[in-house]
Amino acid sequence: MYQMENLNENQVAYPMPRIGDAAPEFQAVTTQGNINFPADYKGNWVILFSHPADFTPVCTSEFMTFATMEEKFAEANCKLVGLSVDGLYSHIAWLLTIKEKIEYRDMKNVEVKFPLIEDISMNVAKKYGMIQPGESSTQAVRAVFIIDPKGVIRTIIYYPLSLGRNFDELYRALVALQAADAFGVATPADWRPGDDVIISPAGSCGKAKDRMEGKEEELDCKDWFFCTKKISKEEVLEKVLKK
Repeated sequence: MYQMENLNENQVAYPMPRIGDAAPEFQAVTTQGNINFPADYKGNWVILFSHPADFTPVCTSEFMTFATMEEKFAEANCKLVGLSVDGLYSHIAWLLTIKEKIEYRDMKNVEVKFPLIEDISMNVAKKYGMIQPGESSTQAVRAVFIIDPKGVIRTIIYYPLSLGRNFDELYRALVALQAADAFGVATPADWRPGDDVIISPAGSCGKAKDRMEGKEEELDCKDWFFCTKKISKEEVLEKVLKK
């Protein structure tokens, strides 16, 4: 699938990014200086996310939430990078307004320290499929890309303009991805650190029989294809969150 506009010599059609692809490269001006993405973030997990527009209420609630959770994401070796198709001065004015005037839930005096990309040209937004013409041709939807330390896209989540994101889920997904990598497992529905993890199905009849006969004592097998294993919350925190 391609992001297609009425193309002229100055416009390009980009393939939609997919899980497992290298994150599309770009250079950009941000509220924290210029960045070269994803090269500047090598060795870190990154959440790259877009929002529709500055000085809008849903986006304001999201930025305040991300900013108050930034340290928590950092403990999981994850950097935050935001984007909208507004200009740099609009970004700066909006973030100052958030800090000086906006109080939401138990959040106030919130300073957004992570970079917010200026993308007036929509070049970055189009590379990442953030412009969804059926929703808006002039604003980015609420896209989320979780990118690993090698610069590979590991998770993609899209929300429409009207729907604010679930930040607990974004954090849960980040930790689950890291746990899966660290322990060579999969994570079941609603997994949280300390919950049982999923072991890959047996690859042979002999292996399946051994599992069903309880010969792999650390596994709890409901059937030959459905086996779980306990990994303590402390093990996950030590290996994933480095605590």
